[in-house]
Amino acid sequence: MATSESGSDQTSSALSDSFHTPYYCEENVYFLSKKLSASGTAAADGSDLFVVFISNEKKQTPLWNQKASKRADGVVLWDYHAICVQRKKEGDTPLLVWDLDSSLPYPSPLTSYVSETFQPSFQLFSEYQRFYRIVHAPIFLRYFASDRRHMKDSAGNWTAEPPKYEPIVAEDGTVHNLNEYNEIHAADVMTNAGDFLNAVFTERLGAVINENQLEEFFLKIP
Repeated sequence: MATSESGSDQTSSALSDSFHTPYYCEENVYFLSKKLSASGTAAADGSDLFVVFISNEKKQTPLWNQKASKRADGVVLWDYHAICVQRKKEGDTPLLVWDLDSSLPYPSPLTSYVSETFQPSFQLFSEYQRFYRIVHAPIFLRYFASDRRHMKDSAGNWTAEPPKYEPIVAEDGTVHNLNEYNEIHAADVMTNAGDFLNAVFTERLGAVINENQLEEFFLKIP
């Protein structure tokens, strides 16, 4: 006997199943941002959505509760990861995380997502410290591009099966700039909230913050 889903469950399922390709998180979050806006789940212009790249200089980023993990604790050491954060104007949960590769509820409140995915109480060596590039979704959708070159080995073979649709090309004709988004350095971290907000809403590559600033700075977004 099949169980019925609520309207919100059906929406979440449709938003996750229709375009998700494992190991192509940057493309998944690109189309997720579009779908959230088109479905009415987010603002029509995507103004309440933010794309977040998670990485560090060593490209060794531990995240827990990941579908790709073969471990009981669900941990994966990604080179980088990309998620979507929604800053809702109303409601009891103003910050929601949409992570297509997470085994957590979809979407999850930012507070619980941070606790379960980043495990802040787990003491990390400095080389595993995570940093976050926050990009306003409307800007990301205009400028992001990927020809998937990073998913081929030295012989030109795919390391993971690519999506069936054509690669994403930016509005200005750029065919690949993924490296500009997922290369994140500690020296790029912004400490002033005003500078952060200005960069997020005006800069093609947004702003970089550290883990301690994540919730604080998101709550400052108008």
